Amino acid sequence: MSEKRKPLLGFVGKHPSGTGVGNSGKTHCPSCMGLFKAPRLLPCLHTVCTTCLEQLEPFSVVDIRGGDSDTSSEGSIFQELKPRGLQPQTGILCPVCDAQVDLPTGGVKALTIDHLAMNDVMLENLRGEGQGLGCDLCSDREVEKRCQTCKANLCHFCCQAHRRQKKTTYHTMVDLKDLKGYSQIGKAILCPAHPAEELRLFCELCDQPVCRDCVVGEHREHPCDFTSNVIHKHGDSVRELLRGTQPHVEALEEALAQIKETNSALQQRVEAVAADIRTFSENYVKAIEEHRDKLLKQLEDIRVQKENSLQLQKAQLEQLLADMRTGVEFTEHLLTSGSDVEILITKGVVVERLTKLNQVEYSAHPRVNDKICFSPQEKAGRCRGYEVYGAINTKEVDPAKCVLQGEDLHRAREKQTASFTLLCKDAAGESMGRGGDNIQVAVVPKDKKDSPVRTVVQDNKDGTYCVSYTPKEPGVYTVLVCVKEQHVQGSPFTVTVRKRHRSHPGVFHCCTFCSSGGQKTARCACGGTMPGGYLGCGHGHKGHPGRPHWSCCGKFTEKSECTWTGGQNTARSLLRTVAL
Repeated sequence: MSEKRKPLLGFVGKHPSGTGVGNSGKTHCPSCMGLFKAPRLLPCLHTVCTTCLEQLEPFSVVDIRGGDSDTSSEGSIFQELKPRGLQPQTGILCPVCDAQVDLPTGGVKALTIDHLAMNDVMLENLRGEGQGLGCDLCSDREVEKRCQTCKANLCHFCCQAHRRQKKTTYHTMVDLKDLKGYSQIGKAILCPAHPAEELRLFCELCDQPVCRDCVVGEHREHPCDFTSNVIHKHGDSVRELLRGTQPHVEALEEALAQIKETNSALQQRVEAVAADIRTFSENYVKAIEEHRDKLLKQLEDIRVQKENSLQLQKAQLEQLLADMRTGVEFTEHLLTSGSDVEILITKGVVVERLTKLNQVEYSAHPRVNDKICFSPQEKAGRCRGYEVYGAINTKEVDPAKCVLQGEDLHRAREKQTASFTLLCKDAAGESMGRGGDNIQVAVVPKDKKDSPVRTVVQDNKDGTYCVSYTPKEPGVYTVLVCVKEQHVQGSPFTVTVRKRHRSHPGVFHCCTFCSSGGQKTARCACGGTMPGGYLGCGHGHKGHPGRPHWSCCGKFTEKSECTWTGGQNTARSLLRTVAL
């Protein structure tokens, strides 16, 4: 196994401007605001100093979900509770986004080290002319040079000692000022199990970087390869996940822009309606002034209701966008500035976080609209004995007030079209008087829920909608009717689909003698006969029911279903055979 390093564009190198990529957001702890010291990467992809995390007040949680507890954006409403026994754990809250972080067995120090942040801190120190950058060996003096072979920062005294040692005599030493244009000068990442060995290999089975001693030890028979050989495969998988996350950021930004625009339009519309109401009410005295105050209060209630809904959606989307941006920015920074080992070390946390963010569901459209208008010519009843005019009309459909009508609501026939009518009403119980609402209808067999029946919704443009469907098989069906993703009155309900209506093959007659033109061989299902060899019924003769009936089955109702089975095994079946 030979190590052939292939440079990855954007991972290591100099920036064209000659300046580093670190900034206060990448080098300073969000808790203590100082430069990172032993930074730890949290599951929400925020980085905090180890000492700052240790100062946070831990709390005990009982995990009944059987999964991760990261709920910074999804919230508990997105988590499916799956009790798997009580699992007491110790957790802390992220000081940036308040996400719950379940601490591993080793506590804060068992969290993933953010080597990328450590590299940025070193670059920040370099730009400050070495201020605060201490020698890696003695820790007492300021750094002057860096050993490129050992990747260690050395003071003047330790540098001379480094050159005098036989083992390190020919190591390459570089002045610290010559490294200020580099974007990656981090220390070698050593194996936690073998501190003298650098992590240069990657175990595919355990999905973690390892050193040479690990390969001949606990990873002896595991498939391992140099990090430079596997970084392309694993880096590409992270990039692919990143490409799937970036469109969500754009969609969230666009959704927030629409909310802002809608909120602005709502404010303008409210002000316009209020102005109309005031202008109209100025021509009246006390009665009109009282009516005006009522209208303004009603308008304010509408505004508060709509604005609260928009603000709630805005807050939810902003939180989700912040989480998305954190994930995208950290991943982009990791892929562009991290070393192979740094990427592989943090890959698991990044992939898990981005996967969770991509699964969050959200609406990209405002939940409410700015449909508010004032109708000054509409009668509004009497106020203090005076006829008053003017009413606020939002005309938003209220699913709880919508009703279903029709004879086919609870019955239908197989392979025959059944229909019913949906009457949409507003919150006051009045008909909408217009169409255009979002109606969703589903007809699902009770025993075949994965095979819904195709439905057709016809908008009558007057607030009513005709719903039709054709069940293919008899049985019990569940019908769901929703307006604005909410069930209407009576929904869901069940429909019993019976076998297809059987039409009558015979004739609806007064008697066989009349309908057959006096044929003796013609028979009737009523069982009546006539003297003289007539096999069918006749008026006033034996077996005649005394009223019109079907010759095929003997039923008295003209519009009915035929019960004749068509069999030839009984004498009665012969009576149902009609020859005309």
